[in-house]
Amino acid sequence: MPGPLNIFQVSGRAMSAQLVRMNTTASNLANASAVATTEDAAYRTMKPVFRTSFDRASGLATVDVAQVVTAGENPTKRYDPGNPMADGEGNVWDSAVDESRELVDMMEAARGYQNNVEVMSTAKTLITETLRLGR
Repeated sequence: MPGPLNIFQVSGRAMSAQLVRMNTTASNLANASAVATTEDAAYRTMKPVFRTSFDRASGLATVDVAQVVTAGENPTKRYDPGNPMADGEGNVWDSAVDESRELVDMMEAARGYQNNVEVMSTAKTLITETLRLGR
């Protein structure tokens, strides 16, 4: 049976969750201008679903990514007969990625990641200073 969680484990899990968020956001941005021949083949925005767990032994809560799901608007049909991806009627399906929203998500994820780096750094400093007091 694992022992109680410590602050480094909590921050590490939060950093991992934010990294998944940054990766899905980067994928969404990379596919923002993608087109497809059918609605089913069109790119859909991906978002991580976070799950919070509470550790009774330590009194700390952690966050993990439970799954990555598609979210947001549906792809939109656009008439573009000159596009090589156009179907028989000259239509293509644009991905429905909101680039502004994705950039905001990327900034939030980066800030969340950085905040947890700071938590780890502060905890390390406090532990080091506490050990130094014992000398």
